[in-house]
Amino acid sequence: MPRPTPSTADPIDHFIGDAVRARRLAIGVSQNALAKALGVSFQQVQKYELGQNRIATSRLIHIARALDCKITDFIPEDDR
Repeated sequence: MPRPTPSTADPIDHFIGDAVRARRLAIGVSQNALAKALGVSFQQVQKYELGQNRIATSRLIHIARALDCKITDFIPEDDR
């Protein structure tokens, strides 16, 4: 698989962002509430969910804790 250029997001970044959004919505947490729990702006949460900004592993762990799930819930099944 070719490496994405800096101006394009990797499909995995989109997958992870979609998974974060799906979990957040499933448990009824707003972007503002998640942002507050993470200590970031709601715009940053939006960028994470859209795959525009990559989520560092440490941040993904904090997201999983805030959304009361496992970090592996955000990883594609084939990569677990």
